[in-house]
Amino acid sequence: MGTAAPIWWGTGLAATSLLMMNAPGFAQQSLFVAYPPANHETVADRIFIIGTADPDAEVRINGQVVDNRSPAGHFAPTWPLALGENTLTLTQGDERLTLSITRLPNAPQPPSGVAFVPDSLTPAVDIARLPSELICFGAIAPERAAVSVVLAGQTLPLEAQPSLIELPPNSAVLTDQNNPYAVNSAVQYEGCITGAAIAPMNETATEGEITATASPAFGATERVLGVPEFQLQLNGQTLTQIGSGQISLLQPGHFQVATVTAEAGVARTGPSTDYSRLTPLPQGTRAAITGREGDWLRLDYGGWIRASETEIRESTLPPRSLIRSVRSRLVAGATEVLFPLQVPVPVSVEQSADRLTLTLYNTVPQTDTIFFNDDPIVERLDWRPVLPDQVEYSFQFKTDQQWGYSLRYEGTTLILSLRHPPTRANSRTPLQGATILLDPGHGSAEDLGARGPTGYPEKDVTLTVAKLLRDRLEAQGATVVMTREGDDDLYPGDRVAIIEQIVPTLALSLHYNALPDNGDALNTAGIGTFWYHAQAHDLAVFLHNYLTTTLNRPSYGVFWNNLALTRPSIAPSVLLELGFMINPAEFEWITDPAAQQQLADALATGIEQWIQTQAP
Repeated sequence: MGTAAPIWWGTGLAATSLLMMNAPGFAQQSLFVAYPPANHETVADRIFIIGTADPDAEVRINGQVVDNRSPAGHFAPTWPLALGENTLTLTQGDERLTLSITRLPNAPQPPSGVAFVPDSLTPAVDIARLPSELICFGAIAPERAAVSVVLAGQTLPLEAQPSLIELPPNSAVLTDQNNPYAVNSAVQYEGCITGAAIAPMNETATEGEITATASPAFGATERVLGVPEFQLQLNGQTLTQIGSGQISLLQPGHFQVATVTAEAGVARTGPSTDYSRLTPLPQGTRAAITGREGDWLRLDYGGWIRASETEIRESTLPPRSLIRSVRSRLVAGATEVLFPLQVPVPVSVEQSADRLTLTLYNTVPQTDTIFFNDDPIVERLDWRPVLPDQVEYSFQFKTDQQWGYSLRYEGTTLILSLRHPPTRANSRTPLQGATILLDPGHGSAEDLGARGPTGYPEKDVTLTVAKLLRDRLEAQGATVVMTREGDDDLYPGDRVAIIEQIVPTLALSLHYNALPDNGDALNTAGIGTFWYHAQAHDLAVFLHNYLTTTLNRPSYGVFWNNLALTRPSIAPSVLLELGFMINPAEFEWITDPAAQQQLADALATGIEQWIQTQAP
C-alpha cells in the first residue's frame, strides 16, 4: 500500500538507474536516494532518507555519518526538520547529493495586519439547512479582534475560542502519533444561529436583506438568505469580506427527493470524503433531502451522499413505506431474504462475528408473518420495530464465520443475499471448490507503489509473490483469479469490481508498506493486516499470526481500516502489508527469491488451514 510515495533518483546514469529498477539485489556502488524527492514539501517535523550506497564506503548527511546500514549498503535515517527550507547534503567519497526539503506549518498562521487567514471563512460552499437547525460560521483572525458576520440584515458576533484542538490525520495511528494537540498559532472565531432566528417564516422579505426567490438549483424548496459578510475590527481598523458560500433554508411543505442512481451510493457521516462511510445505498434508494453542503446532500435518515450519485425531483411528500410479510429462499450458494416495500428506503447493516442486523429507515411495520425455514447458515431471524419509523432485522448465524452478503433492490423489494460457506474440500485437493482472488497491489508506471532503497517498486514484488502464491494454491485444488497478470493500470474501483463479479471464497490484496514522513523507517518493520467487515476479522488475525509465527517475522499489527480492497462485503476481504519497502534490512528479505517462495508457501498453507477450519 505504502503511505509514503518515494521516487528514485541519484548520481548514476539513466542506464544504471534502469538496471537498478529491474534488479532489486543489485549492489549499487553509486550514492542513490529513493526518498524524499528533490524540493520536497511536508508538514512533518522530521523525515526519513531512503537510499543506498557502496556498503564499504562511508555515507554522511551534513557531515554526520549514517549508521545502521544494511549489509547491502541501504540506509534509512530520520532527520529533524526546522520550519522553512532545509538543505541536506549527502556524500559518499567524491559523490554528493543535495536535497531541499521545505517544512510547512501544520496549522494556519496569524495574518499580518488586519486580515482574515486566507480560505478560513466558513461556510466555504453553498449550504441549505432546515429552519430549526443551527447555521454555524467561522473565521481565523488575529488575537483580540472583534469578528462578526452579517446575514439577511442580522449581525452575529463570533466568539474567540480559547484553544483550537486539532486531531492528527487517520494515518497518524500507523506511527503511534495520534494524540490530539492544541494549535495556538492563530485564533478561531465561531458562532451559530438557527435559520428561523435569522428569517422567521412569517417575516416579509425586505429588499437587500432576505431574498425570497427560490434557489436556482432546488426550485421552490429553498429560501435564499444570501452570502454572509464577515467583519473584522482591530486597532481602530475595520475589514469587510464577503464569504464564498450562499445560505439557504429548506421550505416546510416542499420536498426534494433523491433517488440513488449509482450501483452502490456512497453514504457518509458528513458532507465530504473526510467523513466515515456508512452502508452503501443500493441503486434505487429514495429519500427526502434535509440538507445540502456544496455538492453533498443530507438524506432524511441522516447519511450524506454526493448529488452526482442521485437524481433529484420535487415532491409533495417524503418517501415512506409500510412492511408486512418477509420471506426467504435458497438459491445457488446463498440464502436470499426478500423485504417487500412500497418504496426503496435507505438501509444500513451492522455485523458482529455471528450476527448481522439490517435496519430499514422510513419504514413502519404491519408485520404478522415471516416465512423462514430451517436454513443452512441462519439459526434464527429476529425483528423489532424502532419508533417512530425504523425496523431492525437480526440474523443469528449457526457459526461464528460469515462468508459475505450483498444488497439490491428489484423494483421496490429489497433483497439481502447471505452467502453460504464453500463445500469442504477432500483430502487429496484440500482447496477444491474454493475460489481465491489475489490482487497484486499497484501495477503500472503511473502506480509504482512504495519503493525501496534501490528504487525497486512495490508493484513488481507484489506481482512476483502473487504468482508464486497462485501456483501453490492451484496445486492445492483452488481456482485462483488474479486482478492483474502484468503491468496493468487498475484503479482500486476496478479491482473491487472484479471481486464483486467473481464472488470468490475470499479475497487477498497483497501490498508492501511505507510510512508517513514522520515515521521511523529504520526501526519499523513487519507484517500488517487490514480488515473492514466483521466477516474478515478472523481471517485477518489468523493469517497475520500464522505468517509472523511461521516465518519468524516481526508483527506490525492488525488494523481495522477503511480501504477500498477491504470494503467488499460479498466475501471475506483482507489486505496484507507483507513488510516495509523502506526498511533497509527488511527490503533485503522482501526481494530475496528464496524468502519470496517461503512467503508464498506459508500464505498458501495458512489459507488452506483457515478454510478447512471455518468451512463446515
